[in-house]
Amino acid sequence: MTQEQLRLTENNAQTASWKKFGPYLTERQWGTVREDYSADGNAWDYITHDMARSKAYRWGEEGIGGISDDQQLLCFAVGLWNGQDGILKERLFGLTNGQGNHGEDVKELYYYLDSTPTHSYMRMLYKYPQQEFPYRKLVKENGRRTRLQPEYELLDTGIFNKNRYFDVFIEYAKAGPDDILIQITVHNRGPKKAPVTVLPQLWFRNTWSWGYDDTRPVLRETAPGTVLAEHATLGHYHLYCDQEPALLFCENETNGARLYDLPAEGRHFKDGINDYVVDGDAAAINEEQQGTKVGAQYAFVLQPGQSETVRLRLSQPAHESPFLDFEHIFAARRRDSDEFYDCIQENLPDPDARNVQRQAFAGMLWSKQYYYYDVSEWLQGDPAVLTPPPERTKGRNRHWPHLHNADIISMPDKWEYPWYAAWDLAFHCIPLAMVDAGFAKDQLRLLTRDWYMHPNGQLPAYEWNLSDVNPPVHAWATWRVYKMDKKLNEGRGDRAFLEAVFHKLTLNFTWWVNRKDKSERNIFEGGFLGLDNIGVFDRSAPLPTGGFIEQSDGTSWMAMFALNMMRIALELAETNPVYQEMAGKFFEHFLYIADAMTRGGDGLFNLWDEEDGFYYDVLHTPDEERTKLKVRSIVGLIPLFAVEVIEEDLLNKMPEFTARATWLLENRPHLAQLVSRWEEPGKGARHLLGLLRRPRLKKLLARMLDETEFLSEFGIRAMSRYHLEHPYVFSTEEADFTVEYVPGEAESGMFGGNSNWRGPIWYPINYLIIESLQRFHFYYDSKFKVEYPTGSGTYLDLQQVAAALAGRLTKLLLRDSAGRRPAFGNNEKLQTDPHFKDNLLFHEFFHGDDGHGLGASHQTGWTGLIVRLLQMRG
Repeated sequence: MTQEQLRLTENNAQTASWKKFGPYLTERQWGTVREDYSADGNAWDYITHDMARSKAYRWGEEGIGGISDDQQLLCFAVGLWNGQDGILKERLFGLTNGQGNHGEDVKELYYYLDSTPTHSYMRMLYKYPQQEFPYRKLVKENGRRTRLQPEYELLDTGIFNKNRYFDVFIEYAKAGPDDILIQITVHNRGPKKAPVTVLPQLWFRNTWSWGYDDTRPVLRETAPGTVLAEHATLGHYHLYCDQEPALLFCENETNGARLYDLPAEGRHFKDGINDYVVDGDAAAINEEQQGTKVGAQYAFVLQPGQSETVRLRLSQPAHESPFLDFEHIFAARRRDSDEFYDCIQENLPDPDARNVQRQAFAGMLWSKQYYYYDVSEWLQGDPAVLTPPPERTKGRNRHWPHLHNADIISMPDKWEYPWYAAWDLAFHCIPLAMVDAGFAKDQLRLLTRDWYMHPNGQLPAYEWNLSDVNPPVHAWATWRVYKMDKKLNEGRGDRAFLEAVFHKLTLNFTWWVNRKDKSERNIFEGGFLGLDNIGVFDRSAPLPTGGFIEQSDGTSWMAMFALNMMRIALELAETNPVYQEMAGKFFEHFLYIADAMTRGGDGLFNLWDEEDGFYYDVLHTPDEERTKLKVRSIVGLIPLFAVEVIEEDLLNKMPEFTARATWLLENRPHLAQLVSRWEEPGKGARHLLGLLRRPRLKKLLARMLDETEFLSEFGIRAMSRYHLEHPYVFSTEEADFTVEYVPGEAESGMFGGNSNWRGPIWYPINYLIIESLQRFHFYYDSKFKVEYPTGSGTYLDLQQVAAALAGRLTKLLLRDSAGRRPAFGNNEKLQTDPHFKDNLLFHEFFHGDDGHGLGASHQTGWTGLIVRLLQMRG
């Protein structure tokens, strides 16, 4: 067992709190729903980037490369100043949803390079320009561009030309759970000497200004370069600063004079350090050397190629010589990290693949965030501040007053999506389970807790609209994580975890049946389902034709959900026979959904199109007309996901379940005909449950694996390229609605226009396709082959196809034979510069033709699935 595995064991056994401190600061608290107390719900404008340095937050804190304790009471992050900017670089900059031509987007360059699961060692890189940061230029140029043009990025401004920037490496190493060594190393990559001020900052989250507890913690200088942090519940901590820098104190309080033209009751506000360093305002800091925020001022002038290092130590135990063992501890933690990942990567010999995988793990582990949101308090307002406008009681999230979140949660990313999303989190847990199965299980359990899950059984979607609907993949993720954890524990499965989540997901399944199958026909109307603009219409809004859409994807997700729940129930039934009855219930529900997928729920119409060999959404109008919306998109591929293989040995252990299943199939012959080969034993006495029988599976795969349609060089596109030349048009009396293949950023404003499901490659859907092919292969074995690619004359079995698809997906981030990474596109700086080319960005999605990265640049969350795909490829 490695040293890091020992630390995980101690943490899980609660004998040592190795995870007490971690990278739990968000990168953007401004512009979030939690901090929005406006009447109109325009979170982006209520607190802006410009306001952020002066506004004390209610619900959380932000910073660059920061850490905090797990209740985010004491926070640390790095500030910088190049002598040119009008403000300190204390937080990352990006465009709001209204400013970007493709929605919100961070406009910074930073990379997460390493992290262990307990955060005993962490490393990140921030690239800081030496010239004035082009805030206005980025806003102006992106505002000028249309949706038909690409985003204007930081590299496009020329700010990094001639390498006129600093590489700022931020590292942490733990000597103990409450003893953290911090090292900040700044390199001048430019051709000329350049000044830089490094400002490590320590502060308390403001918990005293809201009218609940006015107990104020304090930071104060106790010796040159030493700060004592005193907090009523957290206790005492010491911050030791090497080289005895000047310590600048202020208060983590809102500067009402600057923001709201209020009388200045004091001069030591949150922006005091900024005003002192940038503007020379000596009155902005507290000469008594105490406050609730402090910065250590290190000023350097670096020659070309020169570097300087700042060392600090944040520790609960006091140290007489805090830097005596500094280098030794850092070296030991680096070795521990290498040793840990050597075990994880023992079957991954390629150095570049190892680098990609390790940075993907790092991005996921750095994207853990303390998330605090009490909807009831948020709606009502706090006793010591103004009552929120009454419009809020009829606005966003008002139906979730029970929701109280105050936990460490895996985020899609910490700038663009600094809030959890239900289906994103489910995908995150798959790669997270490879390094920290305990955390993955805790995350899946968390969303089903009473103070998360709605009393009606709905899971919270995301803070922008908790009532929105994400695909029901929680049961799938729960089963996968359970199996991974069971394998790691040599066959000992965590049944308590599985059982607890199963019971809550039974409520969630019931919510879906009651709310999204209103006509009780087993055809589901999930609406948005996380796919933004994939459809002809906004599926969460009233349709221009009236009526509703019978969704191929919504119905297929529910079929998958039913099979996942059935399989979990069968696992639980091995030790508790009561669950056989529940397994039978979900088996029956799957059969009725399968019937509805084929016969439309009332025997009159179905979602399958035999001529096209594809599934489509069906528009059901108020006058009872039904029209297939013939858009070839992943909506028609999602039926692949509803597949399960059950071995005969398992059925022999489940007499009650087997008897019920046999009765259904014998007495409902139309159901037996629709389910693939349940009644016929397969290879090794296996039985297959799925929406697709062999003929339909072959037809669907022929479309999916066609390079003129879905199959790209880098994976499966979200929409068939067929629609490039043949747009789908749906005409009404008022307007024509057109859907066409768009391989890159969205060209429409549907759902804000900041993502696109009309052509690009998305990792989570591809991952589920690959998994489904593997399950089909588990039943059919090598007897079932398909042409890959379609029309090539080459036939592969489904396991080989799955491996080939995994290979295409991983090619996006791996170096090719010319040393180039497709995800970097045509950017020569990223492709060839030695200080850029091996630092990875994990984009939200990728261009459907050339593979370059698009959307949120740090959404490691689900693109982090590459850590599994690297081990699946052929």
